[in-house]
Amino acid sequence: MAWITLAIAGVFEVLWAFAMKKSEGFTLLVPSSITILGAIASMLLLGLAMKTLPLGTAYTVWTGIGAVGSFVLGITLLGEPVTLMRLTAAVLIVAGLVLMKLSSP
Repeated sequence: MAWITLAIAGVFEVLWAFAMKKSEGFTLLVPSSITILGAIASMLLLGLAMKTLPLGTAYTVWTGIGAVGSFVLGITLLGEPVTLMRLTAAVLIVAGLVLMKLSSP
């Protein structure tokens, strides 16, 4: 259950990061509100997952989901560039997440 909670926390991290980008520096009410509420939800779920999972594992997986998810949304929805180096970096992050999961109880 902790891994599911952590995955949902990661999805909320992607949500708030995307909303922050769309908030235009916190000048738009709706995306700014989504950013704040998404960050709170993400942190609460991360905290719940950390009741069971080790700190290093939980935090690394949470930030990794956020990083890779934001990377994918940036490419697909915001037209950010796709380069071999950026793709390689994303693959390395995912590989690190898999290794963290495999090394945790």
